[in-house]
Amino acid sequence: MTSETAPLMEGTPLIKPSTTDHPLYDAICEACRTVHDPEIPVNIFDLGLIYTIEINADGAVDILMSLTAPGCPVAGEMPGWVEEAVEPIPGVQSVSVSLVWEPQWGMDMMSDEARLELGFM
Repeated sequence: MTSETAPLMEGTPLIKPSTTDHPLYDAICEACRTVHDPEIPVNIFDLGLIYTIEINADGAVDILMSLTAPGCPVAGEMPGWVEEAVEPIPGVQSVSVSLVWEPQWGMDMMSDEARLELGFM
């Protein structure tokens, strides 16, 4: 049984946890905040589109992200924008960005700052 077909165990997070205790984590988050969806005036990190930032001991970074909708006109470009933003950070050896569609993005994933900026608060 693959992980794609395995039932979720009780307590299993819907989104894989990030490596928040790594020294590069905050810099990577800030780099992600420089990337904007051209249709929404808020950065993709605060929109909640960055699901997971995984950083290994060698400085390899794997990012799982989503989009507000599968038909987003920049779907093919946005992962590259994230890679370009993160790659120059000192200590980052490589960056891989993958689009995921589960769980589906929802407005509840936005930060309070994003909600305020978009007039939802």
